Amino acid sequence: MIISYGDIWLFNVSQRFLIFTYPANGDVSYSFKEEMKRGSHIGNIAKDLNLDSSKLSSRNARVDAAGYRKRYCDINLSTGDLIVADMIDREELCGEKLSCVIKRDLVLENPLELHPFSLHIQDINDNSPQFNEELINIEIRESTGRGARFVIEEAHDADVGQNSVQHYSLKKNDNFVLAVDGNTIELVLDKELDREKQEDINLLLTALDGGSPQRSGTVVIHVTVEENFSNYFSCLCPWC
Repeated sequence: MIISYGDIWLFNVSQRFLIFTYPANGDVSYSFKEEMKRGSHIGNIAKDLNLDSSKLSSRNARVDAAGYRKRYCDINLSTGDLIVADMIDREELCGEKLSCVIKRDLVLENPLELHPFSLHIQDINDNSPQFNEELINIEIRESTGRGARFVIEEAHDADVGQNSVQHYSLKKNDNFVLAVDGNTIELVLDKELDREKQEDINLLLTALDGGSPQRSGTVVIHVTVEENFSNYFSCLCPWC
């Protein structure tokens, strides 16, 4: 038989009642940065749950991972502190999700109590923006008019929010400028090309995140200026 009284559940097992209690105002939650070292302090869960820390050991207090492979945190039975048990890699755990939450339970015996709590893992800027290629090759005909646009594949960053890619920068050059609209990155021809002066142009594109310290990634864009068909046929047939 199961009896519910608000946030308290009573289970009748072999004529004995096992009491599971839940915080009346919702789960206790803690927010901390990813990749904290083992043993790092998260918070005093005994104090937050109004538990007697001197009885934690006798009541066999422990963190229950509810079937998950890792607990990620433990309780110090002497102080009631919640500490990091396994270093957390936010990107490995939650990918590109903006919110990364781990739910665990604090279990005590005599009587049996179950206290759910949440761990909110904050992103740190531990990844740099990366382009899929180290070198991008573009072929552009010499006769291409000013204003022509060429789409460049965006950079990617495993971090989220402000720590992800925030803006791009193109190293100053004579022919091209950069246009960015959301995730669309375009190389814009600002000055017409002259193959006789320069057949190959190397441009440096940089992607920057918004973290502190700021991280960046670069890619070289190699532009090959192709000869116009009219010039090509003039060379083959100068009397035409």
